[in-house]
Amino acid sequence: MRLDPLPASAAWQHIGTRAGFEVLFTSARTLEGHTTAVEQSDIWSVSYRIELDATWRTRRAEVVGRTSAGPRTTVLERHDGDRWTVDGVPVPLLDGCVDVDLESSAVTNTLPIHRVDFVEGEPVQCPAAYVRADLRIERLEQTYTARPDLRFGYAAPAFGFTAELRYDASGLIVDYPGIARRVGTPFS
Repeated sequence: MRLDPLPASAAWQHIGTRAGFEVLFTSARTLEGHTTAVEQSDIWSVSYRIELDATWRTRRAEVVGRTSAGPRTTVLERHDGDRWTVDGVPVPLLDGCVDVDLESSAVTNTLPIHRVDFVEGEPVQCPAAYVRADLRIERLEQTYTARPDLRFGYAAPAFGFTAELRYDASGLIVDYPGIARRVGTPFS
C-alpha cells in the first residue's frame, strides 16, 4: 500500500471512553504530540516524542505524563533484535515488539500501517510496547487486517476490543470508534 506523506500537523477529538483532545506535529521520522483528557473522574495529560527508523520501526519514545499526583517521565528504546529497555533497564516482556502504542493516543495506530506490507483480508500480528496513560508499561498483543478503502480490522484481545479503523491517504487515523475522531480535515 502506498501512502502519502504525513501532514505537518493533525488533531483528534477523543470520544466515548474519555473526553479530550490530541494534537500531533510531524517531522522527518519523528512524531510529537500531546493529549489532554478527563476519564471518569481522572484528569491527565500525556506528551510524547516518538523517533522512528526509515522503515517506521520505533527507535525511541519519550513519554511525559501528568496527573494530580504530579509529573512522570519514561523513556522506551528498541534495540537490535527488537529488545527493549525502559528507562535504561531491559524489559524481556517486550522482546519482539516493534511498535510503541500509547493508550492516550490515536496516532500510534498508524505505525503498523506504514511498516507492514499488508495483504487484504490476512490478519497480521503486531504486538506493541503499550504505555498506559499513567505510564505503566506492558505488552499488548494486537492484530490488524487490511480491508478496502484504507480500513483495517483491529483487535486487542486483552481488552476484548475489536473495531474497524479508518485511515486517510497518509495513514493517519480518521475514525477510531469509541476512542477518537480526526478533526480539521475533510473526513471530520
